[in-house]
Amino acid sequence: MTLHISESEVSALLTMPMAVAAVEDVSRKQVSGEVVLHARRRFEFPEGRFFHYMAAADHSANCVATKQYTYVNGKLKFVVSLYSMESGDLQALIEGDKLSQLRTGAASGVATKYLARANAKKVAIIGSGWQAQAQLEAVAAVRNVELATVYGRDVERREKFAQEMTTKLGFPVQAKASSAEAARGADIVSVATTSSKPVLSGEDLAAGMHVNAIGANHMRKRELDDGAVLKADVVFVDSIEQSKQEAGDLVLGFANDEKRWERVSELSQLVGGKSAGRTSDSQVTLFKSNGIAAWDLAAAMRVYAEATNRKLGRNLPLWQSAS
Repeated sequence: MTLHISESEVSALLTMPMAVAAVEDVSRKQVSGEVVLHARRRFEFPEGRFFHYMAAADHSANCVATKQYTYVNGKLKFVVSLYSMESGDLQALIEGDKLSQLRTGAASGVATKYLARANAKKVAIIGSGWQAQAQLEAVAAVRNVELATVYGRDVERREKFAQEMTTKLGFPVQAKASSAEAARGADIVSVATTSSKPVLSGEDLAAGMHVNAIGANHMRKRELDDGAVLKADVVFVDSIEQSKQEAGDLVLGFANDEKRWERVSELSQLVGGKSAGRTSDSQVTLFKSNGIAAWDLAAAMRVYAEATNRKLGRNLPLWQSAS
């Protein structure tokens, strides 16, 4: 039987600390070769509509996950399928909006854990939407945050974000009138917008900052200007292959110096101890995230195990013999 797990059940089963641990663990498995992935591919249709698909396999756990999602009329719809490599069975069909939000935030949490200064206490969030919430929650899971600032274009939305996240996380979150103002004095900056033009500039980055940039995942989109990208002393991505296809921040930022790609490393290499991260407190570090299927696989396995243990979800009678 295939277990269908709903959005509400994912929310009840998967916490941010669990997601951070899952992404960190799967990153180590990537380095050892236990986990392999296929980069995201997409169909682009008229009127800005898309269909995306991606996959990853964990040989040590005998599991494969695929994620498919659409972007139509400004809305995303995700579903994650978890298969057993041993039996060939579709173990779970998981509604993937919340799962995607948490695993994306968790990846920034892992990057922050390894790249931000150990004494980092102030966080700036550029963007005040769905993903921005998970970005702040993930950073708070790996650093002792004392203050956060947020900027988003919509005044009412950023004020609401500040109020709700203050209540949820237990430290003050203050709304600011510009991205530059939000970033001023921050130790960590997470950029999570839908903008196609830069919202953070090199002038906004101070020595010692760590930046997570997660919003732009198309060659024609970017959140960081050339100055911000080139100011980073240390750059990590989730997948170099995928980044060269769709990380507009880097593709455009490195356009005049392609050799900069030679200094880019993957997050899994950092977690697995194969690449050095920050080597001084004055360096600016950057994690450019596009999202990879290995994270979906890790989160899906954790959700499926929790659902099975807690007897949540419902069985779907797929491939049953006709009576």
